[in-house]
Amino acid sequence: MLRFAEILTGQVGELVANHTGLSDEYDFTLEWAPDVNASNAGPSLFTALDEQLGLKLESTKSRVQAIVIDRVERPTEN
Repeated sequence: MLRFAEILTGQVGELVANHTGLSDEYDFTLEWAPDVNASNAGPSLFTALDEQLGLKLESTKSRVQAIVIDRVERPTEN
């Protein structure tokens, strides 16, 4: 589930943390439509997670560790 949370982070554009308490590996298929405005669109990601896997994404505020990079410079030649 940790890897799945990482994948969801990329899909929703915000940090997704695994608070399910599940630590095993799972094999499943999740069907959803990335573009809900398309004519043959399937369910949104949030709906698919709820209806197909029984999982729910909830927006919360929490502290996380982060690395902040102020600037980047090319290395100098020796």
